[in-house]
Amino acid sequence: MAYVTAADQDSAPTVLLVDNNPMSTRRLSEVFRVKEFHVEVCEDGDKAVDEYIRLDPELVVIALDIPSLDGHLAALEMREHGGEGRIVFITPRRLSALARDAAHSAGAVAWLEKPVSSAALEEIWTQVLGPIPEAPGLEDLDQLYPEDRIKPQPDEGLMPLPGLPGLPALPGLPLPAANLPGPLEPELVVATSESETTNSKKSRSSKIILLLLALTAAGYYLFEYGSPL
Repeated sequence: MAYVTAADQDSAPTVLLVDNNPMSTRRLSEVFRVKEFHVEVCEDGDKAVDEYIRLDPELVVIALDIPSLDGHLAALEMREHGGEGRIVFITPRRLSALARDAAHSAGAVAWLEKPVSSAALEEIWTQVLGPIPEAPGLEDLDQLYPEDRIKPQPDEGLMPLPGLPGLPALPGLPLPAANLPGPLEPELVVATSESETTNSKKSRSSKIILLLLALTAAGYYLFEYGSPL
């Protein structure tokens, strides 16, 4: 994302502010408006290189800890492109040692600790307007950002597609295990067991009925004919 101020772009020098901290870019924008700069803001290191090539700004103020491409590498790519852009690194105190090394590597004119104030910028303003140092880090740029870095690999073959509820699986593709019906054998065992239990109950009931009939017949015979003895 990049956005601009309402300053006269044709007559004012341009400063490209690169930081993803809104408070930092707001403060820096106010500082450079006072110095009558046309201000453009970018929040991404990779995008900042494209904006640098498009704008050819007189000054670049860039943070080290920014997304996609860190400030050191972004500055080296700017220097590799050429132009007379002057680079100033801004950094929190915890990264001050890294900022000194990055400033030397990328040939920055200066570096500042955050939060940047008008007074701090005034102290180094003569240095900012002075000669642009060489960038020895350009010799190591291929190692820092190699062209043969890992690239995405194309997919090989078709990925299996899951079956949809109520629809058959696509031909030639295995039906996912999640869509298989549940285990069948226990249900068969349960059904067989229930059937056997029912048959057993019916058999016992028949035997009891036959026994009762036999007892009834014997009782009737004794009642009619008396004891055979």
